[in-house]
Amino acid sequence: MNIHAIKAIYLFEMARTARTLMQSIASPVLSTSLYFIVFGSAIGSKMVEIDGIDYGAFIVPGLIMLSLLSESISNSAFGIHMPRFTGAIYEILAAPISALEIVIGFVGAAATKSVILGIIILATARLFVDFSIEHPFWMLAFLILTSVTFSLFGFIVGIWADGFEKLQIIPMMVITPLTFLGGTFYSINMLPPFWQTVTLFNPVVYLVSGFRWAFYESSDVSVGISIAMILIFMTLCLTAIYWIFRTGYKLKV
Repeated sequence: MNIHAIKAIYLFEMARTARTLMQSIASPVLSTSLYFIVFGSAIGSKMVEIDGIDYGAFIVPGLIMLSLLSESISNSAFGIHMPRFTGAIYEILAAPISALEIVIGFVGAAATKSVILGIIILATARLFVDFSIEHPFWMLAFLILTSVTFSLFGFIVGIWADGFEKLQIIPMMVITPLTFLGGTFYSINMLPPFWQTVTLFNPVVYLVSGFRWAFYESSDVSVGISIAMILIFMTLCLTAIYWIFRTGYKLKV
């Protein structure tokens, strides 16, 4: 294992966060704060509790997951796309570093940024609503697993994208709508039976539900199923990345 190469990629990507602090950290935190103000305070004060949980506190896990998914994909996608755009990817591929080490460096940095962002949003939420965390270990485990999994997915998106505009297609046009429809602001048990069944085909439901269980022991689906869904998606992403490096898809052309 080439630790020096992994460290070089990791530190370079982390340094890029410092250079783009407003975009990487401040913007997501500000956007999430506005959600807390509008939904948690304004609308939440007019709503009854959901599953015995104050509405403002109920949406905390969903809003963290909303930012986490988008930022994990965006950070990882941009991180690997830039070397492709500048041609530096050929130097990386020619260096004495394996595909695994490249992935660890880029994905590790993106996942670290997302975990830091999630913790900052969690601390920010305390300024607006009062909430508890029943299972801190599992909360952190869901936070890390989700960050790593969607950073892997973002790595795939960054290689697939032919231009900067395509980097935003998946986070904005796919992930964000799925998150809004995945129980971020409501429990899927509030939906009619037909739409409850339809919603179960949305993978984000399992992420939000599992994460919310870690806070309040309240979930729409089994926690075991939520963890299994994350691990299955992570396995699919790892398989796709293995195929990309094996075939050189958009890397060696």
